[in-house]
Amino acid sequence: MVAIIRPCGVSSSDEATLLHHYTLADDDIEHIRTKRQARNRLGFALQLCAFRYPGRLLMPGEIIPLEVSRFLAAQLGERSEDLACYAETDVTRRRHLIDLRRIYGFKMFSGRGARDLKAWLEREAETARSNEDLVRRFVEECRRTQTILPGVSVIERLCADALVAAERRIERRIANRLDDPIREKLDGLLTEMVDGKVSRFVWLRQFEVGNNSAGASRLLDRLEFLQALAVPPGILEDVPSHRVTRLRRQGERYFADGLRDITSDRRLAILAVCAIEWTAAIADAVIETHDRIVGKTWRDAKKLCDARIADARSSLQETLRSFKDLGAALLEAKGDDTSLDAATEAACGWTRLENMVATAAELTDTMAADALAHVVHGYHRFRRYAPRMLRVLDVRNAPVAAPLVKAAKILAEDQTDAPRQPSFLRRTSKWHRHLNAQEPDDNRLWEVAVLFQIREAFRSGDIWLPHSRRYADLKQALVPMEAAKASPRLTMPFEPEVWLEDRKTRLAEGMNRSARAARTGAIPGGSIENGVLKLDRLTGTVPGDVDDMVLDLYGRLPAVRITDLLQETDDDIGFTEAFTHLRTGVPCKDRIGLLNVLLAEGLNLGLSKMAEATSSHDYFQLSRLSRWHVESDAINRALAMVIEAQTRLPMAQFWGGGVTASSDGQFFPAARQGEAMNLINAKYGSEPGLKAYTHVSDQFGPFATQSIPATVNEAPYILDGLLMNEVGRKIKEQYTDTGGFTDHVFAVTALLSYHFIPRIRDLPSKRLYLFDPAAAPKELRGLIGGKVRAKLIVDNWPDILRAVATMAAGAMPPSQLLRKFASYPRQHELALALREIGRIERTLFIMNWLLDVDMQRRAQIGLNKGEAYHALKNALRIGRQGEIRDRTAEGQHYRMAGLNLLAAIIIYWNTKHLGHAIKARKREGLDCSPELLAHISPLGWAHILLTGEYRWKR
Repeated sequence: MVAIIRPCGVSSSDEATLLHHYTLADDDIEHIRTKRQARNRLGFALQLCAFRYPGRLLMPGEIIPLEVSRFLAAQLGERSEDLACYAETDVTRRRHLIDLRRIYGFKMFSGRGARDLKAWLEREAETARSNEDLVRRFVEECRRTQTILPGVSVIERLCADALVAAERRIERRIANRLDDPIREKLDGLLTEMVDGKVSRFVWLRQFEVGNNSAGASRLLDRLEFLQALAVPPGILEDVPSHRVTRLRRQGERYFADGLRDITSDRRLAILAVCAIEWTAAIADAVIETHDRIVGKTWRDAKKLCDARIADARSSLQETLRSFKDLGAALLEAKGDDTSLDAATEAACGWTRLENMVATAAELTDTMAADALAHVVHGYHRFRRYAPRMLRVLDVRNAPVAAPLVKAAKILAEDQTDAPRQPSFLRRTSKWHRHLNAQEPDDNRLWEVAVLFQIREAFRSGDIWLPHSRRYADLKQALVPMEAAKASPRLTMPFEPEVWLEDRKTRLAEGMNRSARAARTGAIPGGSIENGVLKLDRLTGTVPGDVDDMVLDLYGRLPAVRITDLLQETDDDIGFTEAFTHLRTGVPCKDRIGLLNVLLAEGLNLGLSKMAEATSSHDYFQLSRLSRWHVESDAINRALAMVIEAQTRLPMAQFWGGGVTASSDGQFFPAARQGEAMNLINAKYGSEPGLKAYTHVSDQFGPFATQSIPATVNEAPYILDGLLMNEVGRKIKEQYTDTGGFTDHVFAVTALLSYHFIPRIRDLPSKRLYLFDPAAAPKELRGLIGGKVRAKLIVDNWPDILRAVATMAAGAMPPSQLLRKFASYPRQHELALALREIGRIERTLFIMNWLLDVDMQRRAQIGLNKGEAYHALKNALRIGRQGEIRDRTAEGQHYRMAGLNLLAAIIIYWNTKHLGHAIKARKREGLDCSPELLAHISPLGWAHILLTGEYRWKR
């Protein structure tokens, strides 16, 4: 019997795919009718459809999906059972193959067509990101050219050979662009030693953002050395960015002796790419280090200011008491009509009064002082590196920042005769008062002010660095207008007037509906009285039988070691195949060793402790696996595989459709030096730490996580998880808490058609914005905050389109753009226009929120899932007392990402076995209604043995 492999997800429930690929046209049916017997008509139709999709020959012995044969038979008016006798001999099958090639133009993969496809494959291989990507492209091209696909092994070999050839061409292309002097300098990196300890190459890559002037100087040493190499960035002009990234990552894992052993073209390409990439990365690290030093200087100044105020309190009380006694004596003397001079002399004396006035003047200055009065104490800290930093960095600027760049040049070149003008400051700046109080020849505070403003200008984008990853020119980072209009993610109209008219209508309808509810007292759980909004706490609606069901279901789950859980999940999913070798692209063959590494990251143990706790691998074996197989992209691929598998489990369907998600930050304590590294957040006290910002779907899948500083606002990172993740792009409704929203986030999520629902703690204090505030109903006038500036939106609509399309395209992390918009000191017009759009969307949201209890409950349920997920992660990070002790940003990220992957694996295993437990309950006739199952979660861990010796099944 002839059959067909189940094609790419076609199933009995996938009717859309059947309709798309296997619907026969009228001329198809005419050709099929020429065949005499029913079995031949069905077989001919099946071969035709197989040629079109998936695009290959039918193979003897394969199994035909029942839904495919029935679908074709129904179109032809035949019985699907007749297909069983088709092609009992190969003659009929070969004859049909000849007819299909003659009628439809299908051709075999041979001769000139094969040579053309191989040439096409070589060109595509340079831009392909992986073997799977190239195979997918090859299959699509074969379908487009009506070429019948060769065997799977042939396709895999062709794509693998093309990728290797493309890699060699790129390496050769880069190497050929290097002249002899640069080649000698690059090769010298592998032989020259620094302090007799490490090679110059390893010394260059050992850089991290610093937190003091010594750290800045170390970074500048490396940056100056790389600039002296003079490797032109233009040599990478036509090299795909992922190829550059791959070469850089290889360079970061090789040691000098390993690089010396590989071919010259490959070695020179890796060294050249590393030199260029590290130059940009170190320049960014210098700026980030300066940012931290400025922050530390400000905190020191604030502490000193607060300490002086605290010290002055006793003097203040004594002075006030003395003046109180003097005042009472004078009032008494006046009432008795006696001499005021005598009363003053008797109360305190004129000499003491003079001292009291002087003390009061000093106390007045002390109590009125701000931290800027003390930042000059950081002057010597800045002088150790700042002039050198400004000389080394290639700073570019917008016209508005020209005075600041001029002032920076004076500081860099130490121009003693140049006037120290404060023109780089805004007229309303507090710096002016302090600068005016300085001695004429004291320029220290002026220099500190310049360096403070440089930090703000880099944050906002008023100044930038060419070739930077984080501090590049914002205008150049935005995609062109043509690309924005072609973006499939943009659903907003290209004419701003159309969008504005729609919002005016929505605002008017929302206002009328809200005013009517306020008049009739129909606001659920709230009211508007005298222009003041009052809201009650949302009540819970969890059925009472849920707790008993949870205990019963988790009691049925088998006790399991974490090692057995990992192996079982990998047997089901094969997520370890995502961890390919960085150089060869081959999946890791040492599965147990890789699982050891992933478990060490997830439990926060570290490789050395894991080597002690397992008998299968030593530290050096685990270190090698970690160095060459574990990276961010691999962790993300593995996570995506686990999340996708979990969503397909029957149990997951009770929790949602995978189209809503919540996001929240979770604080993790860090090691020492937290204050110096800008890791202190007042919300968490004086304990240093980091945040893991995680997105969790309604099916409990933690599909995205990123490590962020504890000191930053969470809101800009919401869109990173949605737009830079395949699962995130499927989300329709996003929940977050108060810390996760800004007007800019409201604007971008709306323009990208996300339904953004934050749970705002202080909602009654938020104001509404209208196009015509005077037309607001009287019941709501007390809630109106201002007028929407429609002209500002219209004038900036093209740039708004570009900014949103840039985020949607993933050209740069959305958080990077949003942070820049929030940092503009003069509020750039694009940032202002987005804020106006955000005000409109926030107003629409508030009016909907007040009247929609179901929306409030959905948000509450979504956020509760995120909180419960945090509890699971807290239970898993058992190593190092739960502290993240890695000093490097890469190490911290791996800890967070590894923990998230381990939690996702546990969620998959729990979801799978909860499904088995429910089947057992049903067999016993117990209640398993969907209403109750919707309240079950796969986040339990009491049945999992997390500690002890980690033994693996061979």
